[in-house]
Amino acid sequence: MKVKGVLLIGIISLSIVSVLSIQQLSTQETKSSDEFYFGVSFGGQTSEEAKVLIDKVKGYTNFFLINSYDLTTNESALNEVCDYAVQAGLKFTVYFDFISRVTYSWHQTWLDNASTRWKDSFLGVYLHDEPGGKQLDTQKMFKNAASYSEAAELFVQNITQSNSMMDLNRRSISAFTADYVLFWWDYLAGYDVLYAELGWELNSTQQIALCRGAANVEDKSWGAIIVWTYYEAPYLAGAQEIYQEMLMAYNAGAKYVTVFNYPTYPEDNPYGVLSEDHFNVLEDFWKYVKANPRPNSEEVYAEAVLVLPSDYGWGMRRNKYLPEDNIWGLWSEDEKAPLILENVNKLLSRYGLGLDIVFEDTRFDFSDIYSRVYYWNETIR
Repeated sequence: MKVKGVLLIGIISLSIVSVLSIQQLSTQETKSSDEFYFGVSFGGQTSEEAKVLIDKVKGYTNFFLINSYDLTTNESALNEVCDYAVQAGLKFTVYFDFISRVTYSWHQTWLDNASTRWKDSFLGVYLHDEPGGKQLDTQKMFKNAASYSEAAELFVQNITQSNSMMDLNRRSISAFTADYVLFWWDYLAGYDVLYAELGWELNSTQQIALCRGAANVEDKSWGAIIVWTYYEAPYLAGAQEIYQEMLMAYNAGAKYVTVFNYPTYPEDNPYGVLSEDHFNVLEDFWKYVKANPRPNSEEVYAEAVLVLPSDYGWGMRRNKYLPEDNIWGLWSEDEKAPLILENVNKLLSRYGLGLDIVFEDTRFDFSDIYSRVYYWNETIR
């Protein structure tokens, strides 16, 4: 998870957290136990820094996101950290901005051997970062399209046909990433697990509705990553705000909950941006998880769903820093946007975490998943 170039700063809104609970969701009976991963990311530079963080959190996490470009361009250091994480009882994923075939050709053999060396402790690769966000805001994969449908096709093709995604697919290695928009098409492009980013003054309940809805309908896994609130120190929100965000994601059925930990702050903090107050609530959250087991997260569905137009790649963000959003990074908001936003707000107010948001797509049938289906252009009272 790297910092975006858009101005989305501010304190995470938690106005409705207190009324959200797992009772808002319906579950299907399942014989399997819950599979839940909780941890922090490492964005430092050296293996020694990573070991210090692992030692700090290993008593109340079970997952470690190695999110360091420096480590993924240094084979021996990367292996050292992976070994250390496994010895500490943690499962892990590794961030690769790209999977090299030339400059760092060892990436290929590393992927060949990862599952054998670390077995089920190696969960997959965090590939690229925020592909949807980049298309809407910064590093666009394509700059022209004749229609929304062509834009959707180009977006999916650019990721699916990339060497890195193909390198993972042919090895059956799970592809992870985090995003804050376009979850539906991230999954279509080949990602197996998406983190919904909670932060940046985005509506966390809406983020979960979009990410979980896409995961439920497309039969994928999802999680949440708690990201920055500020673009300057102290970067992260306060400990109690982060605790509430973690509870929200867990109660909504997230399979993964991770806290983004970058950069080092203050300079003498060996653990990154996380403070002792943050570590205390991480431990409290882990105690909550252990005291409140839940059904298998992949069997948790929302009560209601809102269906948006096909190929409608609208960011759906509205705040004081971004009064209007764009569509596919190419077009301004169209005449559908106001009605969609009105209905989204009505249904989020009514259902809270009991709402998913999906898109019209003839490839998927969700008629048996939700007890109540709403469409974007109907009158909702």
